[in-house]
Amino acid sequence: MYKLIKQNGHARRGELHTPHGTVQTPAFMNVATCGAIKGAVSALDLKELRCQVQLCNTYHLHLRPGDETVRQLGGLHRFTRWDGPILTDSGGFQVFSLAKLRNIKEEGVTFASHIDGHRIFMGPEESMTIQSNLGSTIAMAFDECIENPAEYQYTRRSCDRTFRWLCRCRDKMQELNAREDAVNPRQMLFGINQGATYDDLRIEHMQRIRELDLDGYAIGGLAVGESAEEMYHVIDVVEEHMPEDKIRYLMGVGTPVNILEAVHRGIDLFDCVMPTRNARHANIFTWSGRRNMMNERYTLDELPLDPACDCPVCRNFTRAYIRHLFKSGEMLAMRLCVMHNIWFFNTLMMKIREALDNDTFESFYQQYRPILDKRCTD
Repeated sequence: MYKLIKQNGHARRGELHTPHGTVQTPAFMNVATCGAIKGAVSALDLKELRCQVQLCNTYHLHLRPGDETVRQLGGLHRFTRWDGPILTDSGGFQVFSLAKLRNIKEEGVTFASHIDGHRIFMGPEESMTIQSNLGSTIAMAFDECIENPAEYQYTRRSCDRTFRWLCRCRDKMQELNAREDAVNPRQMLFGINQGATYDDLRIEHMQRIRELDLDGYAIGGLAVGESAEEMYHVIDVVEEHMPEDKIRYLMGVGTPVNILEAVHRGIDLFDCVMPTRNARHANIFTWSGRRNMMNERYTLDELPLDPACDCPVCRNFTRAYIRHLFKSGEMLAMRLCVMHNIWFFNTLMMKIREALDNDTFESFYQQYRPILDKRCTD
C-alpha cells in the first residue's frame, strides 16, 4: 500500500508499505540482475550502502539457476540473504532486447535463449508463475516493449495486447497467491503503461490500466532511444492520469539529473544499471559531477573520490589508490567504485526526501540540476 505524505508541486513524498518492509519514497532500486550487484557487492553490503529495494531479473533467473531451483531454496530473499523488498521485472524487456529471434502472438512470445539458443515460451501466466516461484515482494506485469520510434498503428495494437496481458497477469497472480505453498502469498503486482511517444496512446492506456486497481503503476518503454526532452514530455502527459494513491515507477531511468527531473514531475520509484555499470568502467558520480578515475591527473591525488561524500570508500581510500587498482586490473577497483556509486544514488534519494520534508525541494532541484551530469575538471 502506498501512502502519500505530502507534495511540493508535483514532487511527492511518500511511503510504500510491503510484506517485506516500508520503502521511503522517492527511492532508487539497486539492480541485482542475477541476484547480486555486478561488481562483487552482496546483499549484506547493500544494507550499509543505504539500499531500500533490490531489483532482480525474472528472465535471467529463469534461465540460471532456474526459478524452480530458487523456489526449492526458499525464494529470492532466502537465496540472496536480502531481507528487504525485492522487485522482479517481468522478463518482457529482456525478451524484446536480447532475443534476436522471437514470435509474438496473443498467447505470448516464443524466443531463443541468449545463452544457448534453446526455444522458450513466455506469456503472462508463465511470467507470473516464475515470479511467484522467486517469491519477490513486487512482480511486474508481462508487457510488450517496443523500440522508439515506433509506427503508430503497431503501437496501438501493442498497447491493446499489453492491456489484455495485464488482465491475465492479475488473474494468474490471484490464483498463485491463493496457493497454500506460495513462497510469498502477499506478492504485489504493478502494471506498466506503454504507448511509445504518442500522447493519445499513453493517456488512453494509462486510463485503462488504472481501472484495474493494482498495487502500483509504472511508465515503461522509455530510455530506449528517445531524447530526454521526449521522455520528460511523456511523463508530463501520463502523470496527471496516474492514481494519486498508488506508487509511480519510471522503469530503467536513469542519470541523477533524469531522477531529479522525474521526481519534479511526480515519479516515486526508479531503477537503472547506470551507477554500477559506470562504476565498473571507472566512472563515478559525485556532488560536483561525473569523474573518470582512469584520468592521469589522479596518479598522485590523495583526496577521496568525492570530498563531499562519507561513504565507506571515500572514508578510507584515495583517488590515487583506486586509479592504481584499475590500471592493475584488480577486481577491488570495481567493487569500491560500485559501492561508492550505489551510496551516491541512495544518498541522492535521501537528500531529495529531506528536501521534500523541509519544503525545499524546488531550491534543491534548481541547485543540483546543472551540476550532477557535468564532468569534473579537478
